[in-house]
Amino acid sequence: MLNRVVVTGMGGVTAFGQDWADIRARMLRYENAVIYMNEWDKHQHLDTRLGAPVVDYKPPADWTRKQLRSLGRVSQFCVEAAGNALKMAGLYGDDAIKDGRMGVAAGSSAGSTPDIFALSEMVERGESGRFNANTYIRMMPHTTAANVAIFYGLTGRIIPTSCACASATQAIGYAAEAIRHGYIDTMLAGGGEELCASEAYVFDALYATSQHNGAPKTSPAPYDRERDGLVIGEGGAFLVLESLAHAEARGATIYAELIGFGSNADGTHVTRPEAATMQRCMALALANAGLEAKDIGYVNGHGTATEQGDIAETRATAALLPKTPISSQKSYFGHTLGACGAMEAWFSIEMMREELFMPTINLSTVDPRCGDLDYIKDEARAIATDYVMSNNFAFGGVNASLIFKRWHD
Repeated sequence: MLNRVVVTGMGGVTAFGQDWADIRARMLRYENAVIYMNEWDKHQHLDTRLGAPVVDYKPPADWTRKQLRSLGRVSQFCVEAAGNALKMAGLYGDDAIKDGRMGVAAGSSAGSTPDIFALSEMVERGESGRFNANTYIRMMPHTTAANVAIFYGLTGRIIPTSCACASATQAIGYAAEAIRHGYIDTMLAGGGEELCASEAYVFDALYATSQHNGAPKTSPAPYDRERDGLVIGEGGAFLVLESLAHAEARGATIYAELIGFGSNADGTHVTRPEAATMQRCMALALANAGLEAKDIGYVNGHGTATEQGDIAETRATAALLPKTPISSQKSYFGHTLGACGAMEAWFSIEMMREELFMPTINLSTVDPRCGDLDYIKDEARAIATDYVMSNNFAFGGVNASLIFKRWHD
């Protein structure tokens, strides 16, 4: 018999803060975290100057120098976000999580970029002044998963996921599968990303970044007819997932149940999204959850504000879930890449619990080429539903979809 998987903790580090109450209050101002990145002016061949950073971030004062040595910025986000989730779950500082019954699933697009640059300098120029024993630990693709496990002494299974903007969604889904099949009792699952001009260069080369450099708050504008591209953001978020039996045995508060996960590959092109396989991915999640399309009351869309992405995603969603309410939190936080799946899963659960769903800001007129959906815009909307879907679709044709059920005591 398969285990039921429940969410007992959620936490993050975002451009709007770390507590849901603070994040919610900022979102209800209907303004985003996007700013002009003055430090990018030195990059003559970079067209965009927009980013959504976690401004003035500092790691907790009680972290030791030894702990910090292996933690690049992305790992700092993830370790603190994981700690926040553990606190909400009542497991922070509990030695019981170290006995092998808790594991980690986490990812990011890459490791910490300053350390990648340090290695590049050493290889290309023979300059090794910035390269030390911890450089690789900070730059490796699985730096988030490894550092969370090491920091909290977790000895259960570890599942690194590094697949761009589906990294955290895959981590949550694979963690849930491990619990569902009885391989482990509880998992920390999520992901993170740190903002870097190198990422902006990547999307610049694909003509996918916003050029509204003189009016940063007007971008990104997912699904809008006049959108002009994405904005890169940063942050980290984690969920604590447990088997229902494990959570009940320790008297944990339960916030939601993860009932559906679907994932597949486009199998056609590295950067061109495919509506057909996106639709199939969402159908897999519905089948996994044992639900019909009509049961889903809200879709947390990927909503990157890129032309091909928005059109393919919404057409796929509309084909399966016609006229379903949808919005994108990337309009607030930018595209946080490896973090977005966990951030958006967290927000989906909180919005479902409060029956208040945030809009896509900067959405004035929906692109007529997008799918026929109920686009939440202008202001937050009251919706009572027991089921929400959260979708992410990544470079390489990696598609992932999660379905959460509202928990009724």
